[in-house]
Amino acid sequence: MVNRRIEDSRIRTLGEREAKGGDYVLYWMQQSARAEHNPALEYAVQRANAAKLPLLVAFGLMDDYPGANVRHYRFLLEGLQDTARALARRKIPFVVQRGSPEAVAIKLARKAALVVCDRGYLRHQKQWRQALVDEARCPVLQVEGDVVVPVDTASGKAEYAARTLRPKIHRLWQQYLVPLSATPLKVDSSRLGVKGISLDDLDGLLGRMKLERHAPPVHHRFQGGTTQAHRILKAFLAQSLPGYKESRPHPETEHVSHMSKYLHFGQVSPVRVALAARAAKAADLERDSFLEELIVRRELAQNFCEYTPNYDTYDCLPRWARDTLHQHRGDERHHQYSQAQLEAARTHDPYWNASMREMRYTGYMHNAMRMYWGKKILEWSSTPEHAYRTALTLNNTYFLDGRDANSFANVGWVFGLHDRPWGRREIFGTIRYMSAGGLERKADMDAYVQKVDALVAEAQAAGVRFTGD
Repeated sequence: MVNRRIEDSRIRTLGEREAKGGDYVLYWMQQSARAEHNPALEYAVQRANAAKLPLLVAFGLMDDYPGANVRHYRFLLEGLQDTARALARRKIPFVVQRGSPEAVAIKLARKAALVVCDRGYLRHQKQWRQALVDEARCPVLQVEGDVVVPVDTASGKAEYAARTLRPKIHRLWQQYLVPLSATPLKVDSSRLGVKGISLDDLDGLLGRMKLERHAPPVHHRFQGGTTQAHRILKAFLAQSLPGYKESRPHPETEHVSHMSKYLHFGQVSPVRVALAARAAKAADLERDSFLEELIVRRELAQNFCEYTPNYDTYDCLPRWARDTLHQHRGDERHHQYSQAQLEAARTHDPYWNASMREMRYTGYMHNAMRMYWGKKILEWSSTPEHAYRTALTLNNTYFLDGRDANSFANVGWVFGLHDRPWGRREIFGTIRYMSAGGLERKADMDAYVQKVDALVAEAQAAGVRFTGD
């Protein structure tokens, strides 16, 4: 089925300058870094065709992206390599230019008749787009393509929990779960002559960039790009979606999609992932469980960041959560660890140590362990505020999918966000508690530790090393 329609609710006018002559239509690709199932890209192609103008796609590559390091940049650049090849097959010019993203967009917008951009939900992403609007001398349109249901359409406020957002999403998602076909570019765009940097030698490029290098790349385990995302998704749907609901609590298994990192970098469309899952051979229960995580839970995080200005601070937590943690801040901590000790996985808890080692050496942690990992940081820290900062710092440093809306929402959940009060206990108050015994009742934790040992050995053999190895 050929469908090239972009839903009107995905499109927003950011800048209403009068349209004047220009050399091309510019698609400033910053969040949706892919060449397929990308509403912003297809909309830009359609506007270029209507205006009988060439199309230019551009990405701004900065050295000091907030919280990012060489691990994240390697994955990002692998994805941009893949996107460049895919756009070339569609005869669409793509340039990556060094500089802050908004500065690159502003410079290229000077010769544009129209600028199309994609949407981000974090503070700095909004600031970049506003800076472009303030400087651009042509119309600027934003097309939202990294959620299934546009955030503002799903809800106009910060939702209390998944249970309050879920019915709103379910009422709407059918109209958005439709395939998006590529629109052929009609105007020859090969002679624009806009120069960018080469992506041929990623090691050389990374070596020239001013990057934090504490967390080394993990491309022995995960490579970026839409092609890789589709390969991993295909294997997951065939091998692991059947039995997904039952297997999710078992960190010793590999019944996980690994889509979060590709979604984080915009290298795969959540709509495409959802459509593939719905078409897969699996029980409705398994598909529903996966779609709950992919759409409802993920888009609850976007909702949180969109409507919560202080989404990255301890003060973003619900009042009841901060109050109960404050009431118990004087409780005795039977174990306390510094951030350095946690980072080095030097605690008394072998399960927690395994989860931290999995994160450090692979850029990933099995979903069944992420909340246990965070709860123990709360339990072992001198104050809840210190625990929050530590969890967020480690999360954003080592996870390939760190530093996005899901990171802030997931860390917040450890401290009561999108949750409810539970039974009172020391340190936690009425915040939900998790224990090693609970893990052991649900999973084979010795097998998980052994799995992580093998993953670490594989990573070290591939050159992933830290001080003290």
